[in-house]
Amino acid sequence: MTATPSKPSNGAWAKSRRGRPVPVDELLVLAYDTYWLEREECRPARRCDFVLVNLFREPLGAPMRPGALNELLAALSRRAELAREVHPHMLRHCFGSNVLEAGGALDEAQALLGHASAASTQVYLHPSHDRLRHAVDRVAARALPGDTR
Repeated sequence: MTATPSKPSNGAWAKSRRGRPVPVDELLVLAYDTYWLEREECRPARRCDFVLVNLFREPLGAPMRPGALNELLAALSRRAELAREVHPHMLRHCFGSNVLEAGGALDEAQALLGHASAASTQVYLHPSHDRLRHAVDRVAARALPGDTR
């Protein structure tokens, strides 16, 4: 008999039921450390094992509901007077695009994003004008006079 996982108390579900490691960079570690210091001040939050919990809204210390991060980013977008609101998936898309733009291979981005298929990862490919220029220059360099191909 296979056990069916129960729905988390905040109503969130991961898209995939399979666990996987998710590497993070120093900036995220620093941000979470800062958050954790604030979280330690909230006594009810100490008992919760969720990554993000309510620190400023009732019920304090409870797992943050899925829409709360959307609301937080929308409020921060307005506060920063951005032309459009930032959404959580935009952050994911930006990360995937940045991995590929920085020279990461498609299979690396696929693994980091947790995609089962490389086709899902291809939507994160956005070649810059510089990369496109370099691609044209590479082709032109191979076709210089004297090339006997």
